[in-house]
Amino acid sequence: MNVLASSRIAVRALRVNKLRSTLTMLGIIIGVGAVIAMVAIGTGAQARVAEQLQALGANMIFVFPGATTSGGLRFGVGSSIKLTEDDAWAIPRDVQGVQVAAPTVRGAGQLVWGNLNWSTIIQGVTPEYFEARDWPTSSGRVFAQEDVDAAAKVAILGQTVAENLFGDTDPIGQTVRVKKLLCTVVGVLERKGQNTFGQDQDDVIIIPLTTAKRKVLGVTQANARTINAISIKVADNEDLKEVQQQVRELVRQRHRLQPGQEDDFGIRSAAEMVQTKDEQAQLMTKLLMSIASVSLLVGGIGIMNIMLVSVTERTREIGLRMAVGARGRDILTQFLVEALTVALIGGSIGIVAGLGASYALAYFGDWRTVISPPAILLAFTFSGLIGIFFGFYPARKAAGLNPIDALRYE
Repeated sequence: MNVLASSRIAVRALRVNKLRSTLTMLGIIIGVGAVIAMVAIGTGAQARVAEQLQALGANMIFVFPGATTSGGLRFGVGSSIKLTEDDAWAIPRDVQGVQVAAPTVRGAGQLVWGNLNWSTIIQGVTPEYFEARDWPTSSGRVFAQEDVDAAAKVAILGQTVAENLFGDTDPIGQTVRVKKLLCTVVGVLERKGQNTFGQDQDDVIIIPLTTAKRKVLGVTQANARTINAISIKVADNEDLKEVQQQVRELVRQRHRLQPGQEDDFGIRSAAEMVQTKDEQAQLMTKLLMSIASVSLLVGGIGIMNIMLVSVTERTREIGLRMAVGARGRDILTQFLVEALTVALIGGSIGIVAGLGASYALAYFGDWRTVISPPAILLAFTFSGLIGIFFGFYPARKAAGLNPIDALRYE
């Protein structure tokens, strides 16, 4: 008996007990569908991480104030105020491989335009910031050094702020109140999207560093030169880790830290920040796939169970076929093909279910999903292997029946 004939017999056998066959396939359907959907979610998460790395800049290094310790109490990151503008200017001057470094101050406040208002992040920067972050404007212009020197009352909006505050109105040339300061909008930045922490980078208004310090966020004589962060862009073809280590050593030297003393600042590269999140996404994908694979194994056990029942119910049929010349391997092939048919039909339905679930999650759950053809092929192949593996024992049992005993079976 050839495989094609066995396949026709298998399909007829499945049609005889449609409900039982459907329930048998259910575990395979759920398993394959779950694997495809989980891989789509995991791949989508990794794709989002890659986008975030591109948005941050793969060759970016960030320096920020560190933690302070007082009276045995350790305060959080950013509680130190020892990072200064002079540190920022020293980095490109003294560290080989640094293309540009930009000091930044940061705060939050209310923006008002006409009868509309919007609460957002306020950043004070220098012209180097836009080069460091590879962040051009979609309309208007960025700051010039003259704007920083004069503490000019000008502002550049992120896309989110422009959309929520101005809507369809062109914001260029409009006057917006930043806290209590009236600023003229001179540019709108291109869209950046979310960063690695899930924050909307476009929900920001950027003003000159001196304007932010003197007129908006406030500054005291004691911390007139302090800043909240330094954004560093490393030149192409430079070793990012080597440059990062040189920056750390320079800042330690400038802060007069002795060997053995902890850094009073933090330093991380964009690649490190994104790598952490990428590792988390990969771990979650593997965990979800492991859970989904359990359904496939349960489906395989269901196939073995139903095939054992089928062997028992068709014992006389097996004996009759052996009596008219069927060999043991013919019976083995027949039942293996039946198990494989159940698994592959279930796998095919599972693929459709998995694709549907992936699109539904993307549409209704606003989750990023990426369909992976290799994952579909792997899940389908694995379902077939499950059918063969769990169908072999019932098939072997059927092939080993004695024809005379099988014909006498009632």
